[in-house]
Amino acid sequence: MPPTPRPVRPARLLPWLAVLLVALPLAAHAADAFDPAAATAAYLARIPAEARARSDAYFEGGYWLILWNLFVSVGLAWFLLGTGLSGKLRDFAERRFQRRWLQVATYALGYILLMTLLELPWNFYTGFLREHQYHMSNLTTAGWFGEQLKGLIVGLILTTPVLLLLYAALRRWPTRWWSRAALVTPVLILLLLVIAPVFISPVFNTYKPLPDSPLRDSILSLARANGIPADNVYEFDASRQTKRISANVSGALGSIRISLNDNLLKRSSPAEIRAVMGHEMGHYVLNHVYKLTIYHSLVFASAFAFTAWFFGAAFRRRGAAWGVRGIDDPAGLPILAAVLAVFFFLVTPVSHSITRSTESEADIFGLNAAREPDGFSEVALKLSEYRKLAPGPWEEIVFFDHPSGHNRILMSMRWKAEHPADPGK
Repeated sequence: MPPTPRPVRPARLLPWLAVLLVALPLAAHAADAFDPAAATAAYLARIPAEARARSDAYFEGGYWLILWNLFVSVGLAWFLLGTGLSGKLRDFAERRFQRRWLQVATYALGYILLMTLLELPWNFYTGFLREHQYHMSNLTTAGWFGEQLKGLIVGLILTTPVLLLLYAALRRWPTRWWSRAALVTPVLILLLLVIAPVFISPVFNTYKPLPDSPLRDSILSLARANGIPADNVYEFDASRQTKRISANVSGALGSIRISLNDNLLKRSSPAEIRAVMGHEMGHYVLNHVYKLTIYHSLVFASAFAFTAWFFGAAFRRRGAAWGVRGIDDPAGLPILAAVLAVFFFLVTPVSHSITRSTESEADIFGLNAAREPDGFSEVALKLSEYRKLAPGPWEEIVFFDHPSGHNRILMSMRWKAEHPADPGK
């Protein structure tokens, strides 16, 4: 006979029912849980393999350009010194003028013009041919040369007074000039930041107020909410030169301007534009202009000290052969330029890390301000057209002055995971 089944007692089922009542919602939640790593991988997978290979090749080629730029700078300095052109240019200035500052100004003008001419083939390759090879430039050949001419005029106006100050310091403090130059550097940087939005940027692009629209109102509302004293938003025609998207909150000491380029307006959704503007406003709110001025001034102070030491060694070995009389001789400017090029090549990882850290801070600020994690991720994909999307850790430290697209998207997805009820999700 079959065994008689035991009667089921309801009291014994209560613990199991309790477990099921708890476990089922948890299982459903786990199934619906948002995984930042998986979401990041899904974003990265949207970039076709061919496009990603082209972007990687473009950006990795830039690693070699850093080295080749050093070779070009040092090689041209050696050419000017070895052929005696630098000494002849100084002699010409001395024959023309008695006053020392006019001699320096004449040499400076000639040096800038000569270097522009000598660097032209290399700059044409890096700034025009290569940019068109990777479909990044919209400039015609004539347009590119026009941009170079504008840059030359701006360079003559800005660089000549700086060289006058430098050689005045070299004459007065031939052994301690570098410390005086270091003290003046932050002042010059801030001055440039003040005048650039008003006088320099309009030389290269046309700026006009963004027409009244919900987008403009949204940007200004975001600015007001974060204490940015701006009552207008400007659009500039970067599409004349490039396909890149960009925006900025530029200026210092009251000359604040919110600007975004027409590529960003044409190629991005309102959510993406808000994400970008939140990031740019982060630079202002977090005082990055002044922090970067301090950081880069310290780098320049180190560069000046290094240059003072290296110039002395080079002058003792080759000064007579090059026709250079001393550190206060304008004919020695190619030596100063070459040494500075070597120094900034060596500290590339430091300079990039300084900038990248502030960009990361602005990323986080922008996510909290604009609350558009998906918008910011979409922008990161657009930036991957010319930035390698997923570099190795050391590759990013050495060569990236912005966080990589992978890390930006991952940061956005982590923010999204922590704000599940946020409307920006």
